[in-house]
Amino acid sequence: MGSFLYLVVVIFIIFSSSVNACDRCLHRSKASYFSSASALSSGACAYGSMATRFFAGHIAAATPSIYKDGAGCGACFQVRCKNPKLCSSKGTIVMVTDLNKSNQTDLVLSSRAFRAMAKPVAGADRDLLKQGIVDIDYQRVPCEYGNKNMNVRVEEASKKPNYLEVKLLYQGGQTEVVAIDIAQVGSSRWGYMSRSHGAVWATDKVPTGALQFRFIVTGGYDGKMIWAQSALPANWEAGKTYDAGVQITDIAQEGCDPCDAHIWK
Repeated sequence: MGSFLYLVVVIFIIFSSSVNACDRCLHRSKASYFSSASALSSGACAYGSMATRFFAGHIAAATPSIYKDGAGCGACFQVRCKNPKLCSSKGTIVMVTDLNKSNQTDLVLSSRAFRAMAKPVAGADRDLLKQGIVDIDYQRVPCEYGNKNMNVRVEEASKKPNYLEVKLLYQGGQTEVVAIDIAQVGSSRWGYMSRSHGAVWATDKVPTGALQFRFIVTGGYDGKMIWAQSALPANWEAGKTYDAGVQITDIAQEGCDPCDAHIWK
């Protein structure tokens, strides 16, 4: 009965994500910026000081419909401003690291990302910053990390043997992790982790030994399971980061209609 209920919950989560998947369409809104990227380091996704190292500091706080109670943490968006005198047609790519609670803009960019939307001519980035708030187009795009696997960071709050908190880093592709199963390597007795906050997942029922994970990922109408067969060693330690041995490369299928699937160049 427990397994059946868990399956129902996972299906519901996938369906809910599908219904709210329209961030992958082309949107028109406004964007502002933080004067320092470090302002996003204490963001709701819980990336901490690591946030400023993602995408060379091209990071952003996003509106609740994009943040999705933490499921949107780590999502990537191509953003371009609309002022033809100051803005390039390509814009820049940002990664979501925080929640934007303002109703004035969909995105609040780091100043580095905001300047990167400018034309590559002297002074354009400075003049763009003076605008403060600008009209933008934005669209979700896949996160690309080259040949790097997804990482699992064991958070400092973890306490052996009964409590484990992990944070997913370098999550590629264009889908969202909506559930995580955990088991001892070689075992078929799976438990589940719950989203604690932002990109952090937790369980107070930690299997002994080396640990494997199953990541339930979804995007648009599609959901799938990605199996990390040996993600944490038996001697895992709080504060350390481990290679998950897998990467998510799936491209989301849009869950809303109509949707402009065009990604500008």
